Amino acid sequence: MGTEQYHEPPDELSEATRTFARMVTSLKEEAEAIGWYEQRIEVESDDVAKAIMRNAQQEEFKHFAMALEFLIRRSPKWRVALEDVLFKEGDIVEHGEKAESDEDKV
Repeated sequence: MGTEQYHEPPDELSEATRTFARMVTSLKEEAEAIGWYEQRIEVESDDVAKAIMRNAQQEEFKHFAMALEFLIRRSPKWRVALEDVLFKEGDIVEHGEKAESDEDKV
């Protein structure tokens, strides 16, 4: 059994923490796949191949979103940070700083 997603002995972690770690690993893998497709799409000259890659990349976006939602539902601090930063107009760094102070309230 792989343990790359753990920084502590897995048998000392709760099932919920192990699941959380697996989902974080899945989130990272989906983000990595999105990046790989982005590079492939940029250099691909065949329109059909490019369309297939775009379709595959869209699936990765969906998987990323589902994994992120799973994690957000289990971590109130993530929800606070994301609600303070995502889909907001204005300075991203300022929103991030607000999120940090709001996380301390959770």
